[in-house]
Amino acid sequence: MAVTGKLLHWALGHIPRPWLIRLSMQTHRIWEPLFRGQGFTDPINGRQYRRFLPYGYGKLRPNALSPGTLSLERHRALWLYIQRFTDWWKSPKDVLHIAPEQIFHKLFRKNPQWKITSLDLHSPLADIRADITRMPLEDESFDLIFCNHVLEHIPDDRKAMDELFRVLRPGGSVVLQIPLDIDREKTFEAPGITDPKQRAELFGQYDHVRVYGMDFFDRLEKIGFRTQKVYVRDRFSADEILKYGLDAGEIIPVAHKPRTK
Repeated sequence: MAVTGKLLHWALGHIPRPWLIRLSMQTHRIWEPLFRGQGFTDPINGRQYRRFLPYGYGKLRPNALSPGTLSLERHRALWLYIQRFTDWWKSPKDVLHIAPEQIFHKLFRKNPQWKITSLDLHSPLADIRADITRMPLEDESFDLIFCNHVLEHIPDDRKAMDELFRVLRPGGSVVLQIPLDIDREKTFEAPGITDPKQRAELFGQYDHVRVYGMDFFDRLEKIGFRTQKVYVRDRFSADEILKYGLDAGEIIPVAHKPRTK
C-alpha cells in the first residue's frame, strides 16, 4: 500500500490531468480494491474506502478523488443533491449534458426516465460537436441541463448563458457548477491575457479565462434566470461532509427558467 500511495502521489504531481484521468479510467478497476475499507463512502457507487486520493492543480487536496468512481468533491455533492433534494431522477426529462463528465456520462444514460443529449466542442463522448455559444438546438427543448465547469473556459460567458436560457423549457432547471470564490464579490477577468502560464497564475488553471465571484448569480439573473445557491454546509451534516469527502465551502449554483415571462 505504501508503494502504491507513493506512485499515485508521483503521478498526480507529474502526469497532466487529462492524461491522468484517461489512464485512471482504464486501470482503476485493477487498483481500486486496494483502497476498500471503512472511513469514506462514495455515494455514487455506495462503496466504502479507507481513504480517497489527493487531487488538484498545484496544491493537492487530500481525500478528493474516489478510487471507485474517480469522482471529485463536486461530483459527489451534485449526486447527493439530485438524489435527496430534487425529484429529477424519478421524473421523465429531456436532459442536455454539456461537456459530459466521465463519471456521469454512462450513469445518466442508465436512467430510463431521462432522454440524454450531450454536447461539446471537442469531447469524444458528446453526441453533438458544437460551441456552447452557438448550439444547433431548438428553442425550449430541454427540461434539465448540466453545464458543469464549463463557463470559466468560455470568453463570452454571457452568450453561453443566453443559449442555455434559450434551449431550456419554462420551468426547467440548469446546474452550473464552477470554480467559485465565495470570498470574492466581483468576478475577475482579463481578456487580454492569453498566455497559459499567466492564466494558471491568475485564474487557477491554464485554460480558465476568469475567476468567478458571487456576482456570478447576478449575471444569470440579468439573462432572465431565477437563481438558487445550494450551500453544501447547509444541506449536509459535518459527519456526512467528512464521510462523503465533500467540500464544506462549496455552493452548487442552480438556475431556473420562469414558467411565465
